[in-house]
Parts: sequence; C-alpha cells; structure tokens
Amino acid sequence: MGTVKISKKVVDSLILVNDGQAIFWDSDLPGFGLRITKGSKSYVVQKRIDGKTVRLTLGKHGQLTPELARREAQRILGGMALGDNPVEQKKEARAKAVTLNEAFDDFLESRKALKPRTVKDYRYHMKRYFRDWLSKPINDITKDMVEKRHRLVAEHHGPAQGNLSMRYLRSIFSFAAGRYENSKGESLVIENPVRRLSQTRAWFRIERKRSFIKAHELGAFLDALDRLRKEIAEGYKTTDTVPDYLELILFTGLRRNEAARLKWADVDMKAWTLIILDPKNHHPLTLPLSDHVHGLLARRYEKRGAGEFVFSGESEGGYLVEPKRQMKKVSAMSGITFSIHDLRRTFATVADSLELSAYALKRLLNHAQGGDVTAGYIGDDVERLRLPMQRIADAILTHAGRRNVANVIQLKRKEA
Repeated sequence: MGTVKISKKVVDSLILVNDGQAIFWDSDLPGFGLRITKGSKSYVVQKRIDGKTVRLTLGKHGQLTPELARREAQRILGGMALGDNPVEQKKEARAKAVTLNEAFDDFLESRKALKPRTVKDYRYHMKRYFRDWLSKPINDITKDMVEKRHRLVAEHHGPAQGNLSMRYLRSIFSFAAGRYENSKGESLVIENPVRRLSQTRAWFRIERKRSFIKAHELGAFLDALDRLRKEIAEGYKTTDTVPDYLELILFTGLRRNEAARLKWADVDMKAWTLIILDPKNHHPLTLPLSDHVHGLLARRYEKRGAGEFVFSGESEGGYLVEPKRQMKKVSAMSGITFSIHDLRRTFATVADSLELSAYALKRLLNHAQGGDVTAGYIGDDVERLRLPMQRIADAILTHAGRRNVANVIQLKRKEA
C-alpha cells in the first residue's frame, strides 16, 4: 500500500505482485486508488458508508485511462458522500435487469427437491408458451401481457394448458420476488403479473376429471386383463407384465410411476407390504398387501428375471412406461375406455363406498393431511391399514363376480 499521484506514467511503472494484492491511493483524490494483483491493474473507489467500508471496481487499466477513471471516481465518490452505495446500486440494477430465463435457471438451481418429471414439465411449458419472453427482463413482463398470453394458450391448446402454463410462470415470479432484493430486504421484482388472473377472476374453470371404472364394469375389465395374459399362449409377443401392472394399480391405488418404478427390494413378501420411497408428496408410503395383490406379486416373483423392477420395461430407466398400445387392447376387449389414473380413481371410489375412515383413505392414497390437527395424532401403523385394504380388494372382486360378498377374507396381522 502507498500513496502516489495516479497517472499513466506512474501506473505503467508499477509492477504486478506475485501474491495477493497491493493498493495505491491517489494523493490528490481521497478514495480513488489503483489495485494491483498478479494478473491485472484496476481502478477502484472506496469510502465508508453507514460505518461500513464500501469498495467498487471501476475497470482495468488499459480499458480505462487514468483520466477517465479519475473523472468516474469523482462522480461516484460525490454520490457516496451523499449516502449512495454504488455496490448496492450496481447489484440492484443487475437484479432488475434479470431475464425470465435467468430467473428460471436460478429457480431450478434453488429447487433441488423437484422431481425430474416436474423439471421436465417446467422446461416444456417455458419453451413452448414463453419462448419469446425468455430474453426479456422479468420486470418488463406486464399484467396485460400475461392476460393476453393466458387467453392465447387456451385458444390454441385448451383452457387446462392455459391455466397450467400460468401457474408455472407464477411460481417463477414468486421465487424471483424473494430472491432478488435490495439491501433493505425489499423485492426488486416490481410485481407478480400473474396476480391479474386472480384479481379479475380470469382463471378458466376446469371441471375435475371424475371418470372411473364402474362397479358393473369391473368383471369385464378383469376378464380383459386375463385375455391379454393368454395371448402369449396363442403366439403373440406379449407378457403378463402390462395386465399385472394395471391390476396392481386397480387394487392398490398407486400412481402410475409409483407402480412402474416399484422394485423387488421394496416388496416384503413375508410381511405382506410394499413401500414407495419417493412418492409425489415426498412422504414414503408403506402399504399392506391384500391377499389378491400378494398372490399377484408372488406369481411375478417366481418368474422374476435379473431386473430390479417388478415391472421391467424397455425405458431408459429399465422400468415399464405407460403401455398405451396394450391399454387400447384392453379397452377393445372390455368395451371400457380408461386411463391409468382412472384405475386409481376406481380404487378410491370403491374405498369411499365402504365408508372407510377419512384418515385411512387418505393414507392409503397417500394424500396430504393438510392442516388436519387430529390426523397428526394418528400413527401411520401399516397394520391399521391392512383390514381397509383387504375390504377394498374384496369389494372389487365381489363387484367383478369373483368373490362372494358373504365370504370375504379376514386377514390376520402379518408379522415381519
């Protein structure tokens, strides 16, 4: 450190340091200096503001002449004398100029817990519906723009996509409002423009899908699964993987990927349980097996190969992906059009018809308990769910004409 008259001749004569840094302050303008490191010489200004030392780099020697650096230093030091903090101002200016794409990248970097499928959905919607906005500063995206884009997406891709795309956008703006703040903790995001849709009640009303396999159709559905299993004996290149997969979902209420990614390591045939380690709500779920599901898995276990998944497939991950072609066969054989989620709804509908406790039904479906205080006092003992699970299986089989309602199986407590 030292004091010099900063000029081109002096700056050129100073030697780069081998380690650390050296700062030379100008003898004529207090607070104006030259910082020298191993690789460069840079002009800086420094002053105490509110008891804290604030230093700002103006630029490198060669990019700035000493004369230009001195004039810029005079301007900045004058503002600092009045209380301006150029470091915070620079930070704020950069945050205010952050683009939607930059905010989106920061959002994904911050949200490590998002599932790969959720990240994929976010990327799809951002690129498909907001591609022309990605390079815009987020503060330039207005309420009017959002309202217009919401209608446009709905017109071309349906109201559900219109709403969903805006929910994704709203999440990114909410994140940005908390991420980009000034030194006082005030958000540098002017507003969340998606609020316009709530303020004007512009969200499209989407009727929740309520399709499921009706009680009188269950027999035809299970018969179709059996016919599909028999096709291999008739020379078709098929296996019982798909019908077993569909039947497991019908009798357990698992979500599509929860069933598809089920591993043998997660099935305990002795304890009659299976566990979903990473479900949608991130709360691991242990389910008891009804006698019907235990039999289905026992049959598959005897014929299992080297794969780790109960339902192996040709996907990149090695598990079964949604078998649309086979599902169309089942629909043709049974006369029932269905989706995989319809099977989960069917499980829930049958369970509801048995007037099971709300807590048991929520745990079987692994729905969040929300703010239910009472639910917090009820232990998640898998054995408490065993009889409800068996009753649901009995009811499905009874509706299908495969079990006598007066002769349901009462399972004993299974020991691990």
